[in-house]
Amino acid sequence: MRIGDLRHRITIQEFVEQVDEYGTPIGAGWQDVCTVWAAVEPIQGREYILLQNTQSEVTIRIRIRFQPGIKPAMRVKYGNRIFDIQSVIDPEERHIELQLMCKEVFK
Repeated sequence: MRIGDLRHRITIQEFVEQVDEYGTPIGAGWQDVCTVWAAVEPIQGREYILLQNTQSEVTIRIRIRFQPGIKPAMRVKYGNRIFDIQSVIDPEERHIELQLMCKEVFK
């Protein structure tokens, strides 16, 4: 991985439920895990019709330096864009780089 490729600043977030001292849920939301430099690479885009509405789907590969604890249940925030992590790949299991295969969330 070349350092010059990592020119996008992203934030990785995880969904956290908050509970009071009695175990009652009092709220939930996305909490920042880390902010890192990344390479954001669009892979594929498509449109399809679902229930009479046109839907868009964009597949993105995000490459970052290895960070332990990144899971598919997390998401990536890049500017005003949100990406759901579909899979986390550690190429050659060398713990140097992570590839996050993501789908963009459209609001």
